[in-house]
Amino acid sequence: MKKNLLLILTLCALAMNAVAQHKREFRGAWIQCVNGQFQGMSTAKMQEYLTYQLNVLQRQGVNAIIFQVRAECDALYASQYEPWSRFLTGVQGRAPQPYWDPLQWMITECHRRGMELHAWINPFRAKIKSTGRLANNHVTVLRPGAAFMYDNQLILNPAHQWNRDYICTVAADIVRRYDIDGFHIDDYFYPYPVPGQVIPDDRDYAAYNNGIPNKGDWRRFNVNQFIKQLSDCIHSIKPWVKFGVSPFGIYRNKRNDPYNGSETAGLQNYDELYADVMLWVNNGWIDYCVPQIYWQIGHPTADYQTLIQWWNKYCYKRPLYIGEDIERTVQFADPYNGNKHQMEAKYRLHNQMRNVHGTVLWYAKASVDNIGNYGLMLEKNYWRYPALQPRMPFIDNRAPERVRHLAPIWTEDGYMLVWEGPTSRDWRDAAYKYVVYCFAPGEIIDIDDPSHIVAITRQSYYKLPYRDGRTRYTYVVTALDRMSNESAIAKKRVKL
Repeated sequence: MKKNLLLILTLCALAMNAVAQHKREFRGAWIQCVNGQFQGMSTAKMQEYLTYQLNVLQRQGVNAIIFQVRAECDALYASQYEPWSRFLTGVQGRAPQPYWDPLQWMITECHRRGMELHAWINPFRAKIKSTGRLANNHVTVLRPGAAFMYDNQLILNPAHQWNRDYICTVAADIVRRYDIDGFHIDDYFYPYPVPGQVIPDDRDYAAYNNGIPNKGDWRRFNVNQFIKQLSDCIHSIKPWVKFGVSPFGIYRNKRNDPYNGSETAGLQNYDELYADVMLWVNNGWIDYCVPQIYWQIGHPTADYQTLIQWWNKYCYKRPLYIGEDIERTVQFADPYNGNKHQMEAKYRLHNQMRNVHGTVLWYAKASVDNIGNYGLMLEKNYWRYPALQPRMPFIDNRAPERVRHLAPIWTEDGYMLVWEGPTSRDWRDAAYKYVVYCFAPGEIIDIDDPSHIVAITRQSYYKLPYRDGRTRYTYVVTALDRMSNESAIAKKRVKL
């Protein structure tokens, strides 16, 4: 009884604090393998586990999954270049039994739910601390000089052109063979600094420094070359695949950069990881940016409010999504109301930032487990209605033609709204998904209001909720292309 009362009170509070809904918003969730959550699971058990997660995330409003498929030069997919991951089967190089391809399975399941699937790789990390034996076909076994050891990890040396080419070959294989919507890398470039450890690249710097007098600038040059090369590689194969990066949450501290730095005092992308994220954004080398702002509002050296305002100010040339740590958000009290955690205050800041167009949850399981009622508040409040992906006009800004032959028909499966996709010349104006809206009698047709969206689907039909045929509703269907450009409407009045 107490549990039911608590749930009722929570739902009432949510209703009273309803927030503005956005029709276009990236609502992502990271599903990682490196934490070992899949180890020891059979094929059937892992599929059951992922199905449950996807069902809950769909109900919570998530519209994109960022799925880790390469943690340490290994693979959670059928790769001709790299061994099967130990995070899947327990032993690096051992194929799953019964055999399956997790990446292909996830693409199918996400698309079935109207979600995007972004394949996430760690480009340079070749071995983490806890990994023992490497498979015979692991890149560092076949080519020992490709990597350096740092803090008991193996890192593919960003200074070597061969390594940059190799990573792009792996990426090209994924992009070419799989119907992914995005390609995603995280914050591991040069390794996170550890006291007493030195990156062993003096010989490389002496041999080919390209005339760059400062080693830090040279390291950034190496990473910059890689980002540009990877971007070109992805888009040369499939221009519609979105290339995204989720950097560490601080670009530079003001003490290092008085003009462009933030009022923070933590680790920096630019100075310690040699990742010049703003160069990539400003040059258009990446298609979206997800800074990992994992701290709380009021953090003494990396205040959340300071950082979201900084990214909103400087990261405006590409879509900006915020990486949110669920556990830390619900761990700390709202600075304005000590009786609740910080989710409401953080989402209020999101809505105040004109250049923030989405959120990525770290991590999916925390939302599925509804830690601190976070997942429930997404479902009932913040992500209550479906959302289309933000547009990317720098890739494509041409909308498809409207759908054709929209009509309700009776079938053996019930009353259906059916249509035909528009004609198209190429991928830029081909229909990839459809949006179905419903308007009750007397309601103005306003497709900018997401509360009227009843489906975002890849199918060219929608099952109508027929009751007694006495009430006339207006249904609207639009076509979306791969970049979520939306067509003009087609409408039909239907008695339900």
